[in-house]
Amino acid sequence: MHPKIFRLAVIGMLFTMTAQAQQLYMPRNIKAAFEKGTRSADGKPGKRYWQNKGKYNMALTVTPVDKLVKGTETIEYTNNSPDTLRQIAVRFVNNIHKPEAPRSGYAGADFLTSGLSISSFVIGADSYAIDAKDWGTIGLVKLKKAIQPGETARVKIGWSYPLSKESGREGQLDSTTYFVAYSFPRISVYDDYNGWDMIPHTDRAEFYNDFNDYQFSVTAPKNYVVWATGDLKNPDEVLQPKIAQRLKKSLTSDEVISMANASEMANGEVTKQNAWNTWKFTADHITDVTFALSNHYIWDAGSVIVDPKTKRRSSVQSAYDSKATDFTHGVEWSKLALNWFSLNWPGVPYPFSKMTVVQGFADMEYPMMVNDSTTPDMEFSQFVMNHEIAHTYFPFYMGINETRYAYMDEGWATTLEYLIACDQLGKEKAAENYKQFRVKRWIASKNTEEELPVITPTTLATGNNAYVKPSLAYLGLKDMFGDEAFKKYLRVYMDRWNGKHPIPWDFFNSINDASGQDLNWYWNNWFFSNNYIDLAIDKVSIKGDEYSVALNNIGGFAIPFDVKVTYTDGTKQLIHQTPAVWKANQKAVSVQFSAQKAVAAIMIDGGIYMDATPANNDWKK
Repeated sequence: MHPKIFRLAVIGMLFTMTAQAQQLYMPRNIKAAFEKGTRSADGKPGKRYWQNKGKYNMALTVTPVDKLVKGTETIEYTNNSPDTLRQIAVRFVNNIHKPEAPRSGYAGADFLTSGLSISSFVIGADSYAIDAKDWGTIGLVKLKKAIQPGETARVKIGWSYPLSKESGREGQLDSTTYFVAYSFPRISVYDDYNGWDMIPHTDRAEFYNDFNDYQFSVTAPKNYVVWATGDLKNPDEVLQPKIAQRLKKSLTSDEVISMANASEMANGEVTKQNAWNTWKFTADHITDVTFALSNHYIWDAGSVIVDPKTKRRSSVQSAYDSKATDFTHGVEWSKLALNWFSLNWPGVPYPFSKMTVVQGFADMEYPMMVNDSTTPDMEFSQFVMNHEIAHTYFPFYMGINETRYAYMDEGWATTLEYLIACDQLGKEKAAENYKQFRVKRWIASKNTEEELPVITPTTLATGNNAYVKPSLAYLGLKDMFGDEAFKKYLRVYMDRWNGKHPIPWDFFNSINDASGQDLNWYWNNWFFSNNYIDLAIDKVSIKGDEYSVALNNIGGFAIPFDVKVTYTDGTKQLIHQTPAVWKANQKAVSVQFSAQKAVAAIMIDGGIYMDATPANNDWKK
């Protein structure tokens, strides 16, 4: 072997060995979880994995006169941890409306409220004097009697709070329509890697909740329809017979059925004409429940088969103002989304019995519900519904800590929104939308000094880390493995962690384990680096018909790309490279091809992986 060739072979081998031997950075608390055996290196829940659980029984009342939500709740809270709990953390997200609450931006007067008021707080036989005026979005209660490992404590709370006039993720949609979310004090998550989740909620943060069982009722005046997470258990008690019959029909119908039109709502033909009606719902092993109510919103419903093997159907419902032209398609679009996600990506049958899309302002997801703004742009409206419904899987099927690891759910919802758009709009249009709405905002950003590795806790990082960068990383895996294999590996991860609390290292380890490959080089490249996207053609070497295109990876991300060859007669040749091309050397690579005829130009094209400086991606002979 020629000495130079031998030297290059050794260098290549060292690169490969380095790639294979890479370790992933772990903070000390995450290392401790692995050492304790609650997490495992193969990506499965550890032999000592545990999570706590609450059984909530709640009665809520909404009084439209004073816009007040009142409630009583009993929580049967089971301590499955090995630890003795001498205090509990109680979270109430809606205290974000208190003037004293920390927020990321300006809050107008209509956003502000007095927050939570607690009238009673009892644990077991002990009463507690709780002054919620001193609480932010999280409060600590020191226990008079500790909760031992394996023990269940009964917590009873009476409370009330005002709905903010300015509606975002929750609040007043109009004077007689309310989206009531994060509406009850809940026991915060106690987990194996942080103990009590004590991160204060801010207006940009998202959520982290245990999988709990819920029985709850919502009492509202007559003519107010209530839509909620979970199954309505008493339709005949709250709906007039013809409406109850329509609802029953919709549960097995492929049609979009008008449950209640504007005239029926206005004329008192929908709910029972009691002064107040109590709507009862149940939902088990779910991370949250929420509800909406209105005395004038239009109501549509239908259903769709989400599991062809069992023929299981899910109810699909929509509630909206008569002026909203896009929401007339709400049931139709939601049925398409539930069916597509169930059968294609991620290919897991929609796990819940219902999905309700409500016209609001937030463009926000909740278990079995969506709160979306209205727009005359039908394509964009369907895009937003697709994105929020995709969140069903991440974070609600997988109990993700969105507050710390938003890329574990927003990155996947962004990926799924793109994949379903490829089917609905065609790949070219979907790619263009993805580039303009997602990638360009990042690549064209003028604040790149703020960019941090994706693994950075979301409380410290920018939105690009949550949405576009992890999405591109996931799509890169799909390109590298192929659809069939990657879906198989993704399903392994989802099956392992459905109903549990995965963290990023569980995902990395699961994909490594399922694929039988050490992908730490890829995880380090995409999740633990300050990389961006910027390829450049260094030089093109020609020997007869043999071409070698030397590329520098200036930005550093291991992206898929195409070498596009244009011949002098105008014909083109495309040579695709998956991210695997960067495994041995993430700084530079050469792509060889045999020219079929006289070459005029060569271009490097990353497609949706938009280049920060595309001017150096072209070569002309």
